[in-house]
Amino acid sequence: MRVVIAGLGNMGRSHALAHHYHPEAEIVGLVNRSDVDLPEELADYPRFARFEDGLAQNADLVCIATYSDSHADYAIAAMEAGADVFIEKPLATTVADAEHVVATAQRLNRKLAVGYILRHHPSWQRLISEARDLGGPYVFRMNLNQQSDGPTWETHKALMQTTSPLVDCGVHYVDVMCQITDAKPVRVSGMGLRLSDEIAPDMYNYGQLQVWFEDGSVGWYEAGWGPMMSETAFFVKDVVSPNGSVSITDGNKGASDDVDGHTKVGGLLVHRPTGDHLIEMPDEPGHQALCDAEQAFMIKAIKENIDLTRHMSDAVQSLAICLAADESIRTGRPVDLGVSQ
Repeated sequence: MRVVIAGLGNMGRSHALAHHYHPEAEIVGLVNRSDVDLPEELADYPRFARFEDGLAQNADLVCIATYSDSHADYAIAAMEAGADVFIEKPLATTVADAEHVVATAQRLNRKLAVGYILRHHPSWQRLISEARDLGGPYVFRMNLNQQSDGPTWETHKALMQTTSPLVDCGVHYVDVMCQITDAKPVRVSGMGLRLSDEIAPDMYNYGQLQVWFEDGSVGWYEAGWGPMMSETAFFVKDVVSPNGSVSITDGNKGASDDVDGHTKVGGLLVHRPTGDHLIEMPDEPGHQALCDAEQAFMIKAIKENIDLTRHMSDAVQSLAICLAADESIRTGRPVDLGVSQ
């Protein structure tokens, strides 16, 4: 399977390494606008500065890990050129663009998968299963605040030229909420604050969303980026129901901007009125192993013609919730999604 990877930042390099080691993948091009240092395994592959030149390599699969504002255009161009697409989250920067990408995949009968890495993590799959076993309605309490500085803060500032942390990170955890409740979102509100003069006046680097679901479930998610962020309680993952709760218990998450710490579970505490049960999660996959799993899934979906219809609609829904929160922050008013969203 001929593969082109566009975007050679942290995620793009990991996806490229996944394809380098996959026995059924052949990398035919790496695309990045600027020259970057790459791991030794990737050093000899053809490199291109323009996405169009990468597409000219007649790839079967294009992996898009560029900044968010290029996602929709690149995905559509790749599918029009005859390739299936794996795209990093968020799928697009607007709901309309995301729906256009999905419609293009359906029209052209292309496979389209979005980089929701937690869907490939056994510990997060177990968290979702344990929460669903409790039964709803649910309270979701989640956050991921990153005390970023140096190169990580520079990356965050670049991301915030087009995408807030609430959208960029929030789609992961809102997707988890949606998988657990499996109910339609009804209403979203948000609040946010610009805590640095180093970002655009109309952007915020701290935000929180609140979402209401049709089954009565409610949830909040909080995200902040920057050197001013606190590392106290920066990683909360908690699901509560009338019958108990499920919580990630690992207290030693490492630095808040450590990419491996963002997916690590360590252990789950399942609480019921009859008692508590601790589920240990030894030997969890790290970041690269999860990227390997994502790309293996993508190749399998293409080879076995797996139906990704629900996967695509879920990606649009979680993005719509986060963008509604972004709209609420900017307008100061809640956003009514309606049960037909």
